[in-house]
Order: sequence, then C-alpha cells, then structure tokens
Amino acid sequence: MFTRRNLLKIGAAAAGASLVPESLIAADTTAEDLPPSIAKLESMRSLAKPITREERGARLEKARQLMAQNKLDAIMVGGGTSLVYFTGIHWWTSERMFVMVLPAKGAPFFVCPGFEEDRAMEQITAGPFAGTPDIRIWQEDESPYQRVLQGLKDRGIAAGNIGVEERMGFVFADGVAQVAPQARMVSATPVTAGCRMVKSPHEIDLMRLAAHVTLQAYASAYRAIFESKKEGITQNQFAAWVAAAHDKLGFPGDAGVQVGEYSALPHGSIQPQALREGSILLMDGGCSVEGYVSDISRTFVIGKPTDKMKKVFDIVHRAQTVALAAAKPGVECGAVDAAARKVITDAGFGPDYKYFSHRVGHGMGMDGHEWPYLVRGNKLALVPHMTFSDEPGIYIRGEFGVRLEDDMHITENGSELFTPQSESLEKPF
Repeated sequence: MFTRRNLLKIGAAAAGASLVPESLIAADTTAEDLPPSIAKLESMRSLAKPITREERGARLEKARQLMAQNKLDAIMVGGGTSLVYFTGIHWWTSERMFVMVLPAKGAPFFVCPGFEEDRAMEQITAGPFAGTPDIRIWQEDESPYQRVLQGLKDRGIAAGNIGVEERMGFVFADGVAQVAPQARMVSATPVTAGCRMVKSPHEIDLMRLAAHVTLQAYASAYRAIFESKKEGITQNQFAAWVAAAHDKLGFPGDAGVQVGEYSALPHGSIQPQALREGSILLMDGGCSVEGYVSDISRTFVIGKPTDKMKKVFDIVHRAQTVALAAAKPGVECGAVDAAARKVITDAGFGPDYKYFSHRVGHGMGMDGHEWPYLVRGNKLALVPHMTFSDEPGIYIRGEFGVRLEDDMHITENGSELFTPQSESLEKPF
C-alpha cells in the first residue's frame, strides 16, 4: 500500500540520499541490537479479536438499507479496503478486473479472472455469504464488463442506478458504463462511507488497542535515545526503533520522523537528519490491529527547549484540547476545525492556514484517512461512534514545527481520546 510514509521512504532512495529505508533498517535489526526498553516489550497479539463472519454479514445488510435510502440498485466494489470491510476478501488491484456487485435485493455476484477462480472461491466461501457463490469468470481474451452486464440483467437492474466504490479505477467503471448504457453510474460513497464511518464497539476496541500499541512503541523508542548515549542519532535509526518496538508488541507499524527545521514540513523531508541536543523531533505514524489503524504524532526535544518552542507547544496543546471539547454529537465537522483554528489564530499564528496548514482531523478506521473529515466547510453532523484524528499543528518554516495527534472517538455525549495527551516537549509520554 502506498502511504505518505512509504512514499517518503521511496523518495529518499530515488533521490540517492544517504538514507536507508526504515523498513530495511528494521528488518536488519536483530534482538541483540535492540535497546533494553524495546527488547523487553511483550506481544499484545492475544488482545486482538478478529472481525467475525456475522459482523461482516450485518455490514452487508446495513449497506442494503443505505442503498434503499439512496435509491441505488447495486454497488460495485473492487479490490481494496471496502471489499475487506464487507467480505474479508483481500485482493490486490491490477489491470484485471475483480469486482463484487452487491444488489439492494438478491444475492451478490463476483466477476473474476478465470485463472484466479480457485483463489477467489477460497476467500469468498470464507466470508459472510450463504450458499454457493455466484462467480462469473472471464478469460484473458474476454470482456469482464460483459460479465458484469449479464449479472445486472440476471438481477433485473441493467437499467438501474449502480454505485461505484470511490477507489475503483475509472477504467473499470467506464468499461461497465460502455456496455450498459442504460445503467446510471453514480457514487457508492453514501453507502460505503455510510457504513464505515460509524464504528461498532468491536471496531473501537481494535482502534483503541492500536493506539495504545503505537504510543507504547513511541515511548520505548524515546527511552532508547537515553539508553544509547549516542550523539547524532539519525531519523532513520529512530524510525527503525519505532518499527522494531511495534514488531515486539505484535503488530506491524512505523513512523515518519522529522528533526529540527524539517519538523516544520507537515509530511516531512527526505533530507538526512540527526537528533542533537536542543533539536525538536516530530514523529507521525501508527500500526494496524486486525485491519484497524492508529495514527499518532508526538513532538519532543532532547534537552532544554527554547521559550518559543514551549510557547508553541502550549498553544497546540490547548488547540487539541479545545477540538476535543468541541467534538460532540450534533456538531458540524467543520466546527471542530474552527474551534482549534481559533485558538491558534488568536495566539498570533494566523490567519487561516498560514502556520496551521492542514485540517484539524480526518476520519479513520481501516484506512488511516477515511470519511468524514474535520475540515472547514464540512457541514456533516457528528454522530456517536465516529472516529477521528485530533491533530492541530503550528509549522514555522526554517525553524521548527509542533504537531500533537491522538485518535478520538465520538461518544454519546461528547468525545474521548484513546490515549493520554502529551504533557510537554520534555515529557512527551
């Protein structure tokens, strides 16, 4: 999966910089190399309970209800997160079309490359579907779009409203539209996001565990700095410690790490960096627990921060706290961003996006970024069991940046963070 963190790693290699991708360093880190704070970590895998077939079946029924409400006759879902969410099927995307078509009424059908039939059958029958699955295969010299069209005809919806999942490639949606000109291709987001953006108690438990795992990994990597007693620890070495700590805790995870002036770039730089006395380090990352992610940022200083650094940290901390207080059922998403932005602007770091250059938060769940978004202009009202990042920041180009990010759950009456807020630049954990 391409994420902003992976792209930074790839970019570093492509630029020929004196950087080794964090994943390679982590892979080469043996148990003997690990600092004590990381080596002593124990796996938390037993705490994670997988999503069940019954839960996925309930999601399919919820999707059908939303299809009826939005006047959709079916949705098409290709390989990606939404397919996993509804079915448990993990399918990489390629130039060959694989798709589930879920009608509002009647059984779903699948269109699959002929040589992949056995692999598809294995995963489909392990999912929430009753009876013999309807799999329509196509050979290399045949059109998958004709298979979709026939399936729609068999369901009596070839002239219906067909929702297309947002991550499906244009080539596939257009291919179906070309052979089914009487069908109307529309967005499936009201259905897919309508299901995914409100979490079940089980999903929230998995996200809470992911957040605690990442925070523990971060804290262990932070302590490793003092155990190493080494000057000039690179951002890649620190990132390797974070990855190794996640591995010890039983879940894959990583972090992008930016030091000094590069912390003023919200998604960082590929330039070589080293942590020295008095410099700020900003890390942003997370892990995956049974497919559900964390996304946490911490900013700290080794040694004594400047008064300006402490002032900026305090403003960002206050903005994060105000955003948390503003986030409650019935409040518009955009109002949460406005509450945090006002704190930062009133403190002299405005206007608009000058220093706080991004939205205050994004929805999260199986994807690190998913619907809905805490951004100006979003009038969608919050409802219980939505989950978001809460991540205000101030970025002063050429000097430093501070971002504090925790994962937030909308409760029945307000909101809560899954993890404790950072206390200060000197006590991040």
